[in-house]
Amino acid sequence: MTASAYNIPVKTIDGAETTLNQYQGKVLLIVNVASKCGLTPQYEGLEQLYKDKKDQGLEILGFPANNFLEQEPGSDEEIQQFCSLNYQVDFPLFSKISVAGDSKHPLYQALTAAVPEREGEGPWKKDLIDYGLTPNEPPEVLWNFEKFLVNKNGEIVARFAPDIKADDARIVDAINTELAK
Repeated sequence: MTASAYNIPVKTIDGAETTLNQYQGKVLLIVNVASKCGLTPQYEGLEQLYKDKKDQGLEILGFPANNFLEQEPGSDEEIQQFCSLNYQVDFPLFSKISVAGDSKHPLYQALTAAVPEREGEGPWKKDLIDYGLTPNEPPEVLWNFEKFLVNKNGEIVARFAPDIKADDARIVDAINTELAK
């Protein structure tokens, strides 16, 4: 994510126009999230990671998206309420965007262009095929809960497959490495 990517307009979950400029100098884990997905319980691990690392300079940024089997059908208000009530999410959430296809938000255009391949693809892609779905090929986002790691300089340094959980050593080690710099 170049300095200009920090300037890409986004909206908070409350509808306020903003950019990611406020997060310069922080390590970011940017995640496309959904409330009605088999991976939705990952909110719990993301929130725990946020609690554990926030004071060290980590920010987790959740971007709800309805790109995959309409698994995020709610309004921003409904999404915020769901995350608060079910997972006590305290990390920043943003307004629902598109993370794949022709309507892909400029933030996700920048993320996927910077790191076109995802790391740690587990059984999720095969599971999608087994369900009769055609998974997106890189550089497109595969599914909900794909994770992009951005260093303190705004460079996208890693991308993790959706089924790699927040407490996975690959993610935690990568975050710790960036926080230590």
